[in-house]
Amino acid sequence: MDAPARVDPECLLRRLEWTVIRRLDGLLQGDYRSLFRGFGLDLADLREYQHHDDVRHIDWNVTARLQTPYLRQYNEDREVAAWFLLDLSPSVDFGSQAKKRTVLVEFVTVLARLFTRNGNRVGAVLCGDKVDKVIAARGGRRHVLHLLRTLTNRPESEASGETDLAAFFASALKVVPRRSLVFVVSDFIGAAGWERPLHQLTQRHELLSVRVHDPLEHELPDLGLLVFEDAETGEQLQVDTHDRRFRERFVAQAEAREAGLRRSFAAAGVDVLELGTEDDLADAVMRFAELRRWRSRSAGGGLPGHLGAG
Repeated sequence: MDAPARVDPECLLRRLEWTVIRRLDGLLQGDYRSLFRGFGLDLADLREYQHHDDVRHIDWNVTARLQTPYLRQYNEDREVAAWFLLDLSPSVDFGSQAKKRTVLVEFVTVLARLFTRNGNRVGAVLCGDKVDKVIAARGGRRHVLHLLRTLTNRPESEASGETDLAAFFASALKVVPRRSLVFVVSDFIGAAGWERPLHQLTQRHELLSVRVHDPLEHELPDLGLLVFEDAETGEQLQVDTHDRRFRERFVAQAEAREAGLRRSFAAAGVDVLELGTEDDLADAVMRFAELRRWRSRSAGGGLPGHLGAG
């Protein structure tokens, strides 16, 4: 498959800084400290567990000895390392509004620039049909440009079978060396069975799944005879979208797929940000900020968050 039209990374970054990041500066009103706070690594003290504390910080040895739940408290590490686990398999090259790949690249670029502007580091793990590129975590605008250049110069992946997300997540466990804020950006189209390795990532890192999707994956318009191609396998099928019953079956299967994804995310215990190809990027980052604040207020309690548009 031919490489997509080349994009000038510097021009794209300047455009995103002017149209999205500048707008976010006004919307967030300087609230970057709480949004991009660091993770504690040094044990400072122990105290009794209180409602809404993060149960992952319970010291079970002390709890067993004193018969009362005790929590470990840490000195805060002000620096955040953010890692992007990017699914660049063939299915992300689909899109009716914009390609899912384009939305993925721009979302990652905006967040990476927000992090590095605040003195933090960003890294990335790229996966097509396998993990094939690791970009070490560094800071600064030049590093964001390096990340963006890598993504925009990357050719589209060839169809070669279902994406093995389980292997991708398992590999990422070995790549990301210390506790970090991890974004898994994917359309989650691929072989089943990725819930366990994704859950293992949540045990080591603070993780957010960003699910990229397109309206045509949920509802099929009446467009007459079309040839559908499975982006993952290359299999083709001619269908008549004028057939109302076919469109209804398509919607029913899409709804079943959505329900299955929600069950999988719940089983993995992850927060989910829905990112559609028609979504406004600044709004998507604001939804991330909302989810981050909600998580900081209710850490350790309740079900994982799931934020869509609107």
